[in-house]
Amino acid sequence: MPAQAPEVSVPAPEVSVQAPEVTVPAPEVSGRAAPSLSHSGRRLHRYGRPHRIIAGAIHYFRVHPEQWQDRIARLAAMGVNTLDTYVAWNFHQPTKGVPPDFTGWRDLARFITLAGDAGLDVIVRPGPYICAEWDNGGFPSWAISDPGMVLRSSDPRFTGVVGAWYDELLPVIAPLQAANGGPVVAVQIENEYGSYGDDAEYLRWNRDALRSRGITEMLFTADGGTDYFLDGGSLPDTWATATLGSRGDDADAVWQRRRPGEPFFNVEFWNGWFDHWTEDHHTRNADEATAEMKKVLDLDGSVCLYMAHGGTNFGLTSGCNHDGVIQPTVTSYDSDAPIAEDGRLTEKFHAMRAAFFAAGGRELTPLPESLTRPATVLPASAIDLVPGTGLLDLARAGEPVGSLKPLSFEQLGLDRGMVHYTARAVLPLGGGTIKLRGLHDRAHVWIDGVPAGVLSDGTEETGLQVAHPGGSVVLEILVENQGRINYGPLFGQGKGILGGVLVNQRYVFHWEQRTLDLDRPLDELLDLAGSAGAGACAGTAAGPGWLHGEFEVREPADTHLALPGFGKGFVWTNGFLLGRYWEVGPQVTLYVPAPLLRAGTNRLTVLELEHAGMQAELRETADLGAKGPVHIEDLG
Repeated sequence: MPAQAPEVSVPAPEVSVQAPEVTVPAPEVSGRAAPSLSHSGRRLHRYGRPHRIIAGAIHYFRVHPEQWQDRIARLAAMGVNTLDTYVAWNFHQPTKGVPPDFTGWRDLARFITLAGDAGLDVIVRPGPYICAEWDNGGFPSWAISDPGMVLRSSDPRFTGVVGAWYDELLPVIAPLQAANGGPVVAVQIENEYGSYGDDAEYLRWNRDALRSRGITEMLFTADGGTDYFLDGGSLPDTWATATLGSRGDDADAVWQRRRPGEPFFNVEFWNGWFDHWTEDHHTRNADEATAEMKKVLDLDGSVCLYMAHGGTNFGLTSGCNHDGVIQPTVTSYDSDAPIAEDGRLTEKFHAMRAAFFAAGGRELTPLPESLTRPATVLPASAIDLVPGTGLLDLARAGEPVGSLKPLSFEQLGLDRGMVHYTARAVLPLGGGTIKLRGLHDRAHVWIDGVPAGVLSDGTEETGLQVAHPGGSVVLEILVENQGRINYGPLFGQGKGILGGVLVNQRYVFHWEQRTLDLDRPLDELLDLAGSAGAGACAGTAAGPGWLHGEFEVREPADTHLALPGFGKGFVWTNGFLLGRYWEVGPQVTLYVPAPLLRAGTNRLTVLELEHAGMQAELRETADLGAKGPVHIEDLG
């Protein structure tokens, strides 16, 4: 993940922890070959021969599986020799008590095998924490919901659930190691731990957990390129790698001083950046990014582009940062990568490719024609939308759960989606201030069925000022989880109303909660809406609620969906949840890959939370928003 801390060097302590000159080999395992990667001095070797990793990151969970092979082929054509991927635990095991799923879109072994078939080595980064701007840093919410658990530490409650996950995951990865004839040449221990904690015992536990479950290839840690991050996240006898987007030569100097026996590997070179809602669309100049990347290559270092192809945060998988207030990540994870979200080969692709070929002393060859021909896209068109059941009627459906104080998403067993809270409250004469303590993340408020306003994270003190004659009212609050925090000290924070509801200084007690799990199959959600019926708040072209439309496709092809006139909500294509949209931008269009469409009639479903338009639009090109004045080179 792109670390958030600046890359300004912190002076080293008087005594530095130094790596040994020679790699500590993997434990000898009867009948298995030696690890493929090793190092001596500052030189990396592959089966004893000098080697340099030239890699690019692609996350299988962000790319439709029918497009895996195409995106891997584009990566290989850029001149890399290695593919890098995280493993997202919550993608495989979202539900407690249900075994992890490694089939279909979640077939990690197939993705790794496709990379090997394309002639690439593979680096696997199983976390368990991955960050990656991914919901909850990759953790299922159920796994870390114990309030007494110390996250990302040697707390047995934490290592216990991680160990159980590793028992399921590592038997998928281990047979694919190079020692067994597969493409996996290295596996990461945790992820950027030096920016979170300093529990070396936990890092050692993680390393031992990998080794004891059959991982024999090279292990490594990854942290920011300064002394500070190395102090918290590295181990003295395990290869340490760096994550940074600039000043690779400065970081290499830190490695020469702190890790003199190790080759320098920039395992995350941030050649682009991700976007938050309400902010600008970040880009990075291709020539500038390539020049910074070459600083590492010129020092005989290894490098991995993060991202080489970013893909999409489909569904509700995008995470959040927090810097005083919640910062939800947009649905697109294009990240201004060399291979765009829809597979286009960008100017940055060609610049990086030329640098990679030159670094290897290879002549730049023409690209295959199959990768350079223009992509087929659907022609631009408009889709009429018909309103259905209104938002408040939908929120009131389902079985209520009672409590004295409002319950959190975790207490209700809900990972993603929304919770509807309702209670009777007494407003003073003339009205008052409604405060939601510990609101995470965004709440629509109704008084006696009439919209009263919207509150969001960070409004705990100001609250919502309401004018009212006073007396007993029905207070309804619909809270949206905008994505779980994926980075920083607030990682693992719960969702919902965590601290109670106040009218002025007085708590409101005796609540009912109804969960709206948007990860459920769409037909189930629509049945739920139908059971609520259409009431006074039924959706209209100007109001919140369900909207439905259809469009014809002669032959499936990529397209880009826009919702002009809409406010904020969620959109499905043929029952598949594409993701979130929000008029605040920067993202305007959502990528719809061809495999989600079918020849003939296709269905579009929208759940609008604020105000709806009349039509959706299919566009031929992506619109990720206007580029703002601050780009990746300014982010440190």
